[in-house]
Amino acid sequence: MGPAERPGESADADAVRWRGVRRMKLVAAGFLVVATGVYVLARVVGAGYVAAAAEAGMVGGLADWFAVTALFRRPLGLPIPHTAIIPTKKDALGESLGDFVGENFLSADVVRERLRAVGIGSRLGGWLAEPANTDKVTEQAAAALRGVLTVLRDSDVQAVVSEAITRRADAQEVAPGLGKMLEGIVADGGHRRVVDLVCVRAHDWLVEHGASVMDAVQGGAPGWTPRFVDRRIGERVYKELLRFVTEMRDSPEHPARGAVDRFLGDFATELQSDPDTRARVERLKKDLLARGEVQELIESVWGSVRAMMVAAAEDERSELRLRTRTSLLTLGSRLSDDERMREKVDSWLEDAATYVVTTYRDEITSLISETVAGWDADQTSRKIEAHVGRDLQFIRINGTVVGALAGLLIYTISHAAGA
Repeated sequence: MGPAERPGESADADAVRWRGVRRMKLVAAGFLVVATGVYVLARVVGAGYVAAAAEAGMVGGLADWFAVTALFRRPLGLPIPHTAIIPTKKDALGESLGDFVGENFLSADVVRERLRAVGIGSRLGGWLAEPANTDKVTEQAAAALRGVLTVLRDSDVQAVVSEAITRRADAQEVAPGLGKMLEGIVADGGHRRVVDLVCVRAHDWLVEHGASVMDAVQGGAPGWTPRFVDRRIGERVYKELLRFVTEMRDSPEHPARGAVDRFLGDFATELQSDPDTRARVERLKKDLLARGEVQELIESVWGSVRAMMVAAAEDERSELRLRTRTSLLTLGSRLSDDERMREKVDSWLEDAATYVVTTYRDEITSLISETVAGWDADQTSRKIEAHVGRDLQFIRINGTVVGALAGLLIYTISHAAGA
């Protein structure tokens, strides 16, 4: 596709430009015709000065016509070397243009100097400090977030989240961390509330299910013992068990509680240092991660997060949008008032822009050269001529006028010297 055919170009605009080019061509040709007519008349009447000026004007006009025409096509269709420069040298011109842009616009020094002169940090701070602008940014950010969440496929994201969590958990040994955490809990006495809850629930359960406990004890007795003996033993066991749980519930200094403290402390130490215990915990972790229920729970996390974020993005009074707006206003105020922060932001932007242009400069310049190389040569020539051809016709006019003046000056000097 040539440049004249690319989307966004206006055929009407090109037509207007070409009408201007044709008018200027007629004007330039008119100057040459006038110079020719004057030369002929001057030769007839013997006006040497006028003839010399007209002759030089003809030469200048013809020379500049040749030069201007040679840019876009071969003059008179003749295969003259170094003519039709744009059609024949289009690809080389594209490469040169790409190199020119890369050296003069995509260099690190130029980018840094330009960004520093713009002062993006100061301008951004002043702009964000306006509540109306902050509202616009917040609204656009919320719309973008909703768009992204809508486009993403839940199944793909869930698979990624599940794989990431599983891989992370599988690669990290959990026993030492659990042991250190348990050690801290025991040291702070944080486990005692759990023990209290267990004792209360155990007492309540025993009170409610006393008959079941006694039946279980009796059912485990030998078959040769009398039934009343089994019943008395069951009642005795149940009463002792209930007394033990009641004392443990009501006495913070009960020996059993101390035993629990020692057990948890020893277990915390084993989790951190005992290879066998750590290996067992790792096997248990792998078994848990492999269970379908755990994988479904992990995958469901994304669904919950997505629904929460979409609802927050749609609600103008949500905490997410309010905090975003407040953060943007605070950022704008700090950028406006804090010179050090402005310098940091400008430095970050300069570093980022410099990295982009230096890393991708070859790709950018090759885009220019490859795009030009893909254009049709004749259409490229016509496109350029439509844009600059009108101005180039002034070269022909100037060549005719300047040539005439130069010819008159040379003839006058020569005539004076001969006299």
